[in-house]
Amino acid sequence: MAGALEGIRVIDITTFLMGPVATQMLGDMGADVIKVEPPEGDPTRGIGQKRSPGMGSFFLNLNRNKRSVVLDLKQPSGREQLLSLIAGADVVVHNMRAGAAQRLGVDYASLSARYPRLIHATAQGFGKGGQYFDRPAYDDVIQGLSGVPGLNRRMTGQSGYIPMLLADKLCGVYLYSAITTALLHRERAGIGQEVQVPMLETMVGFNLLEHMADHVFVPEPGQTAAPIGYGRVFSAVHRPLSTLDKPLCIVANTDGQWHRLFELIGRSDLRDDVRFATIGQRIVNVVALYDIVEAALAAKTREAWLEAFAAAEVPAGPANEMEDVRADPHLAETDFFQVFDHASEGQLLMPRNAMQLSATPPDIRYGPPRLGEHTEAILGAQS
Repeated sequence: MAGALEGIRVIDITTFLMGPVATQMLGDMGADVIKVEPPEGDPTRGIGQKRSPGMGSFFLNLNRNKRSVVLDLKQPSGREQLLSLIAGADVVVHNMRAGAAQRLGVDYASLSARYPRLIHATAQGFGKGGQYFDRPAYDDVIQGLSGVPGLNRRMTGQSGYIPMLLADKLCGVYLYSAITTALLHRERAGIGQEVQVPMLETMVGFNLLEHMADHVFVPEPGQTAAPIGYGRVFSAVHRPLSTLDKPLCIVANTDGQWHRLFELIGRSDLRDDVRFATIGQRIVNVVALYDIVEAALAAKTREAWLEAFAAAEVPAGPANEMEDVRADPHLAETDFFQVFDHASEGQLLMPRNAMQLSATPPDIRYGPPRLGEHTEAILGAQS
């Protein structure tokens, strides 16, 4: 079946992570993504193990369903070829700072007058109008500015990052969403628009979805604003709980789930304990509550508890290592990990796009491109 974005051409002038995440998702959904690279290639081609030069594992995980064109944008001929590609495109995506985009003539003001139906998308660190605009930004900087180290410090006593490139990946998903929204608007209104996804503002909004908490209420005159932060996740018991052998993760939320959990651990009396009678009271007394639960879990193995919780429909699961995730039986049954036969790199293991669309499902149509693999075919078709 054809992807939902079949017939949409995307010119991808992004590097590293945020932009490639978005454009890979566009490619998974059927778009023709042309990745424009400098003669030395995307820097991520050099990261990780390689079977062939310039085909590092980092690059392979972020650039399937794309075609590679090499252009030297430092040369007038390269810039002319880029503009020629954009002329036949529906979307252009870049992560250049504003000055560089203007010098190349690929900023929104330069392109929109010539191509009014074009979606012009920018992956950027900071939004317009603020003093940080046009500063360079990477994941660690954005995690820091958006409060992630402070969240860790509040929970553990030590400042730290989340051990993944969270801001880059998450903002890439937001960028994909913004581009597809702009494409829908173009179908209705007939015109393109500028799309900007600033990492800082995106991450702050994301982090505050629960952590705004009671701070959402603007204080009346004379009142003090409530503190920021969703208290439950900062408690010492917000962690996998120990059993007789291995840790597990458990989150009961509704009264019914807790009543069934109390029965399973042999503490049905807790149903009438005022400390645990409502969701609000359970949050206030979360440490005492989970201390009771963890003490009871020590009586059985993790597997025994997980079987009991599944039968009682109490949400729970193992505290997995990444190696456990690779071997997860549910993921095997849903064919989440797909083996792709790459023309030059051999068999590659790729997590599939998890979105499920009954009529236009995402697909891996072709593997990550070799540097400049499609230059001649694409530029030749332009002439």
